[in-house]
Amino acid sequence: MTKGQDFGEIVALRALGWIAGSEDLLPVFLGATGAGPADLRERVTDPEFQASVLDFLMMDDAWIVAFCDAEGLAYDAPRRARAALPGSALSDWA
Repeated sequence: MTKGQDFGEIVALRALGWIAGSEDLLPVFLGATGAGPADLRERVTDPEFQASVLDFLMMDDAWIVAFCDAEGLAYDAPRRARAALPGSALSDWA
């Protein structure tokens, strides 16, 4: 595992925790991804699932700002983290 992938996984796990802690956002995440509560526990260490967490977070600028503010991260951290995880070449079209 590379240092970059470590960063990607750490940010993704923090994002998942932030999403899971939101009564409003968690149901949106579950609905958008088709994941269930069991998936959150079983796939938490799966880099592809972590990538999907960041993909979801990056769908809304307000979510990015709120997450980064809550976690003390730069606003580009989710994008940099996503680029370090599998499949980043597929999602970096913008």
